[in-house]
Amino acid sequence: MKKNKSPEITKFSPKKNYELTQKEVGYIPRKKAKKADYERIGFMSGLEVHQQLKTKEKLFCHCPAGVFHSHDDFNAEIIRHMRPTLSELGEYDGTALMEYKTRKEIIYRINNQTACTYEIDDTPPFKINQEALEYALEISLLSKFNIVGEVHITRKQYLDGSIPAGFQRTAILGVEGEIPLKNKKVRLIQLSIEEDSSREISDIGHTRVYKTDRLGMPLIETVTYPEMYTPDELKEAAEYIRFLNRSTGRVRVGSGAGREDVNVSCKGGTRVEIKGVSYNKLIPELSHIEGFRQWALLNIKRKLNDNVKDPTIWKIQHKEIDYRDFDLKYEPITNGLIDKYRILAVNLPDFKGILSHFTQPGKIFANEISDRLKVIACIEKPNMVHSEELEPKIIEENFTKIKELLNAKENDAQIIFWAPEADIPTALETIEERCKMAFEGVPQETRKSFLDGTTIFERVLPGADRMYPDTDSAPIPLENNYIDELSKSLPSEVIDRYNQLNKWGIPEDTYTYIFRNNLFPLIEKIIKTLKINPKFIGTFIGHKLKFIEGHYTSADKFEYSKIYDLFKYLTDSKLDIQLSKKILPVVFQYPKMDFDSILTSINFKSVPKEEILSKIPFLKQKYSEIKTSKDDKVAKNWIMGELQKTAIGNIPPDQLAQAIVQN
Repeated sequence: MKKNKSPEITKFSPKKNYELTQKEVGYIPRKKAKKADYERIGFMSGLEVHQQLKTKEKLFCHCPAGVFHSHDDFNAEIIRHMRPTLSELGEYDGTALMEYKTRKEIIYRINNQTACTYEIDDTPPFKINQEALEYALEISLLSKFNIVGEVHITRKQYLDGSIPAGFQRTAILGVEGEIPLKNKKVRLIQLSIEEDSSREISDIGHTRVYKTDRLGMPLIETVTYPEMYTPDELKEAAEYIRFLNRSTGRVRVGSGAGREDVNVSCKGGTRVEIKGVSYNKLIPELSHIEGFRQWALLNIKRKLNDNVKDPTIWKIQHKEIDYRDFDLKYEPITNGLIDKYRILAVNLPDFKGILSHFTQPGKIFANEISDRLKVIACIEKPNMVHSEELEPKIIEENFTKIKELLNAKENDAQIIFWAPEADIPTALETIEERCKMAFEGVPQETRKSFLDGTTIFERVLPGADRMYPDTDSAPIPLENNYIDELSKSLPSEVIDRYNQLNKWGIPEDTYTYIFRNNLFPLIEKIIKTLKINPKFIGTFIGHKLKFIEGHYTSADKFEYSKIYDLFKYLTDSKLDIQLSKKILPVVFQYPKMDFDSILTSINFKSVPKEEILSKIPFLKQKYSEIKTSKDDKVAKNWIMGELQKTAIGNIPPDQLAQAIVQN
C-alpha cells in the first residue's frame, strides 16, 4: 500500500508574488486597455497647465524674460536654508514641514543679466508687469472665464528652494471657464498668473542647486475640474488648452515653456499630482500607470488590514548591525562603510508579501519606501535592500540571521539600510511613516515622471495652508471697459479653427502640427489672399514642412512667414505651386537666400506651357513603339514621367494629365 505524499511547502518567491499581485490588481498595458477598464477602477483626472508668457520682462521686476544661461555661466552663488511659516489660521503646511525635515542647503547660481535684488528676496516687488497681465487676461477671456473685478496677489509657500523667497507670488484672474472636446465640454476651475520658479541643476544629499534665469518669468496656470475619465480624454484636454494658449501668439514655445501637472485618482484613492510633464504625448501612459498604481495600493491596504488586527499600534523594530557579523558584499553597502555609514536592520511586522507587491510595471512597494528615503532622509540611491528583492543583492542567509536578530515572525519582512548617523532618525521615521500610510491606502503626494510612464515620490501634496495675502502688492481693479476692449481682439476659437480645417478638406493628421505651431493664421492668409487650394497648402505645411523641420537644419532662424513669401513669389511669377516642394528644403536651410537664387540652385528653367505640351504627340508615338502595357493609364503615367522634370513649376500636374488624354 502506497503512502500518501505530504503536501509540498511552497517557498515564498518575490518574483511570483509580483506577478500574482499584478494579476490581482488587474493591470493591463495601456494599449490593451478599454474604457471599461478605467470604469472598473474609477479613473478620474484633471490638469494644471502652466504656460510661460512671451513678455520682454519678468513679472515683478525689470529683468529680461526668456534669456537663459549655461550651468557654469553665473556671477555669484547664494546659500539659503528654508524654514516653514504659519498660515493665517496658525497652521503649518505639510509640504513645508516635509521640506524642512530634509535639512537641505539651497544654492542659487545667479547671472547679473537675468537677476536682481528682487529675485533673491532683498527688495519688494515692482508693480505687476502690465504686458503679462494683459496677455493673461486675453487667454482667460478665450477660455470663457468670468474675469475677477479686482486682482489680489497672494503668496504660495514653496520650501523646496525653487524660489529664494520661500513663496511664489500668484493671482487669480478668471474663474469657471470651459473648453470643448470632441465628445464633451470640460469645466475649468480658474486661471492664475504667477512667477515661474528657478531651474534645478542638481539635488544630491543635503544640497540642491538652482539657476535663477527662469525665476520670475510670467506664467499662467489653467486648472480644470477632474472631468477626464480616460487617459486619452486627458491628453485631448491638455492639447486643447495648449493650442488655445498658442493661438494667441502671446506665449513662449520650446522646451520647458509649457508644463502640465497631471492629477489622477481612482475609486477609493485620492488625488495624486504628477508634476511638470513637458510633453503631452506622455500623459496617457503616465495617467494610466498612476491610476493602476493607486488601485494596487488599495489592494495592499486590504491585505494589511486583513492581517493586522489593530493598525494603530503597528510599529517597526530596528537594530544596528555590524557588517563583520554578516556577509554584506553588496557594493553600495561596502562603499558606505568607507564614508563611515551605519547599517541598520528594520523589521516590518506582518509585511510579508507586501514589499514585493506590484505597484507599477517593474516596480514594487519597496520602491515607495526607497524613494522617500532619497527625498526626505536625503540618502542617495541605492539606499536599502530588503527580504523580498526581485533580484537578490545579498545572500539569503543574511536575512535568516537578521530575522533571528530582530526576533521576527514568519509573516514579517525586513529592510537593511545604510546612512550617515545624522540621517538615521529621519530614515527610521520615514520608513515607519510610509508603512503606516499603506494601511490607509493612497497617500496624497506629488510625483515626478519618467519617460517610461512610471513615477517616483517628489513631495507631500501641498494644502491650502500655504496660501496667504501678499502685503507688498496692492489690489488691481479691472474696469469693465478695459475687459470689453480686450475681448474685441481675441483670435478665433480652436474648435472653430478645427472645423474650418475640416471644411477645407485638410487631412486630420496635420492638425496637431498646425495647432502646436499656431500655423492656422498663416494657412488662412495664404488661402484668402493668394487663392491657393486649401487642401494643398494644409498638406504642404502639415506634412512637407513638418518633415523638413525634422530632417534638415537651418543655417539661420527660419520664420514661418517665409512660407507666405514663397507662395506669393510663385503666384506673382506665374509659376506652378508644385515647385514649392522643391524650393522648401533649400529655403528652410538658407532662409536669407532669395527665391531667384534658389531656382538657379535647383536647376529650374522657366519653359512656356506650349513648348511642354508640344512634346506630347512625339512621346505618345515613342510609347507605342516600346509599349509595355495596353492600359491607357500606364501610358499616361509614362508620358508624365518623361515630362515631369521640365513640367514641374511650369504647368500644374492636373493640366498636364488632361492635355495628355486630349492629345
